[in-house]
Amino acid sequence: MSIRVAIVEDNEQLRLTLARVINRAEGFVCVGDFGSAETALEEMAKLQPEVVLMDINLPGMNGVECARKLKQTLTDTQIIMLTVYEDTENIFNALAAGAMGYLLKRTPKDELLAAIRDVRQGGSPMTTHIARKVVQSFQKAGPSVQPTENLSAREQEVLDHLSQGFLYKEIAEKMGISYETVHTYIRRIYEKLQVRTRTEAVAKFLRR
Repeated sequence: MSIRVAIVEDNEQLRLTLARVINRAEGFVCVGDFGSAETALEEMAKLQPEVVLMDINLPGMNGVECARKLKQTLTDTQIIMLTVYEDTENIFNALAAGAMGYLLKRTPKDELLAAIRDVRQGGSPMTTHIARKVVQSFQKAGPSVQPTENLSAREQEVLDHLSQGFLYKEIAEKMGISYETVHTYIRRIYEKLQVRTRTEAVAKFLRR
């Protein structure tokens, strides 16, 4: 089954290019592309996309607010912000709104397709540059009282790789374990740290 992708992007040329890239790639199908958040919100429920590529700077309602509203109705749909903005405020606003990935528009198409697969399989894809900004922001926040000592050595190793922005597949390759085993470690980490997202887990790890 192909991954069903929708695009929300006001730049028509870029939107059509993205749709073309997705439709030409094996295992993907673009089920809709929209030039505004308002139009996307009207149509998205009928299309039931599995992944949405969302711009931030849209006419009218911005992409962060659109992501927040989409997650209220399409709880299983995964949202990747695809934007030119690299500032910490936009990154965290998007993640807080429910986005599970954050990529820059200059991301190569192969990496974009890999990110769509990753987010569909439970990952939180971010470009290395964005992940570094997230890490630096957490480090500046100072220590936390939340303990991570109850994590096993392997779980801490997985979390360390997460904090560096690696995809689940890359972590599996680095540690010489299967993709499914990485998922098992991630689930245990979330349970032990009492978190629900990669961002929260990394925050607690970096503040240990």
